[in-house]
Amino acid sequence: RNLGEMVAQLRNSSEPAKKKCEVNLQLWLSNKRSLSPWGYSINHDPSRIPEDLPEARCLCLGCVNPFTMQEDRSMVSVPVFSQVPVRRRLCPQPPRPGPCRQRVVMETIAV
Repeated sequence: RNLGEMVAQLRNSSEPAKKKCEVNLQLWLSNKRSLSPWGYSINHDPSRIPEDLPEARCLCLGCVNPFTMQEDRSMVSVPVFSQVPVRRRLCPQPPRPGPCRQRVVMETIAV
């Protein structure tokens, strides 16, 4: 699935943005079945192309114990980061007129 489809799905989702640390083994979504579950939010930056990127966020401080299915804070959930190529809009600041330019840069986001 491409990034645009993920962003559209996040925007149109009727599911509330859960921040609850729980595992649901009945869902097919791997992020809800993980022992370190995560959710997605939209990272918006109007000077970037694309302006919106889906970004992962941990739902637990610890990890879910597979035997008790409860959060165990003796372990730690940490985000995994990746570098994504994006285009940056470089526009002159007023009062200087001129066209905007674009430059490809690598941006680090949680995946």
